[in-house]
Formats: sequence, C-alpha cells, structure tokens
Amino acid sequence: MPSPYSQPSRFIDSDHPAVIDRAQSLVSADASDRENAVALYYWARDQIRYNPYRVSNSPRDYLASATLAQGESWCVPKAILLAALCRAAGIPARVGFADVRNHLSTERMRAAMESDVFYFHGYTAIELEGQWVKATPAFNIELCDRFGLQPLEFDGRSDSLYHPFDRAGNRHMEYITDRGQFVDLPFEDMMAVFQHHYPKMMQALATADISADSWDGDVAMETG
Repeated sequence: MPSPYSQPSRFIDSDHPAVIDRAQSLVSADASDRENAVALYYWARDQIRYNPYRVSNSPRDYLASATLAQGESWCVPKAILLAALCRAAGIPARVGFADVRNHLSTERMRAAMESDVFYFHGYTAIELEGQWVKATPAFNIELCDRFGLQPLEFDGRSDSLYHPFDRAGNRHMEYITDRGQFVDLPFEDMMAVFQHHYPKMMQALATADISADSWDGDVAMETG
C-alpha cells in the first residue's frame, strides 16, 4: 500500500498540474532525493514570499496550488506547498506544527493578534535517507535581510528550525509547544485554536479588516 505521505490529500494537492509542473522544473532525475528536496526547499523559501497578512479562515486558501498561484503566504501554507512539491517529486513529506514566541512582527500584526505567541507555526517534515528531517521555508531571504535575521538553511540531513537570536543577538524565536506532525493540515483544529487565542484577528478576517497588500508597507516602516 502506498504511503499516505507520498499521496495527494485535502490541502497537499500534489496531483494538481501546476504543482506537478513546478516540482518537475526544480528536480533532476540524476540527483538524489536529498538534493532534490534541498532544491525544492530553497525555491519555496525564496520564491514564495512570506506575508502573514495572508492568514485566512477559508479552506481554499490553504491548498498548495492556491499558494503556488498567489506567490506569497505565511508559514502554514508555505509548509503545505513544500510538502506538495516533495510528494509530486516522489519524496515522502508531511506537515508539522509548533507554538512559537515570535519576535518578528509588525505593529498591525501585534495589535490584531494581541499576543507574541504564534500558535500552529507550520513547517515541513521530509523523509530523506531513512529519517524525517524538519524544513522551515517561511522567511524568504529578502525578509531576513530587512529584519537582520539569519536565514534558515537546509541540507536535507539536519533539522532547519528558527534561530533563537537574530544577527545582532536579540531574541528572535522561542519554541514553546510541539503539536506533532500530520498527513495533512488539521484545518478545523487550527481554526479553533485561532478563534480561542486570536478572537480580534478572527473577527478582522471575517470583516476583511486585514489587507494582504499592507505587509510590504508595514515592513518598510518597522525596518526604517
């Protein structure tokens, strides 16, 4: 029986033609799964721009193919997309989640969330050379440069997880709770957690008070 980590699923639509085409354009038949996974990681990290204002309460916005089409999103959809690209390339992958205290944010985001804890931070777990390794493709290289962060590298052998400090030695990211790894996004569970911890943000989503277009401007103001 095929592994569920190699098959398309509700959100990880690795059988979507656009996902298949993108994966095939990035991998090589002469390369190992590890080398191909590394190539997919760096493409997802840097070519899909990080934008947390893309958070949504609509299931369709979490499809890997939807993230690929819009070219930007936040950690959970980016992790889903990387998992889909891996599966489309024949590499088993799943999605994992953790609660983190994130010191990279904007005033608008802090006001909407009313918290510095990001519940259900998403990453991708990829099976390579007989082990599962974690890959975090969230922050694109340009964003890291703007905020003075150390970009997350991935070699397919070691976990790629957020650094606790930025380049200047300031606190950056603290992992609080490991929520485990899944065949697919537990969408309803995530929405329930968001509703509990971020009621103001969820209300803003319902009334379209958060604009995805304002992220670049807010980053410019925060970084001078």
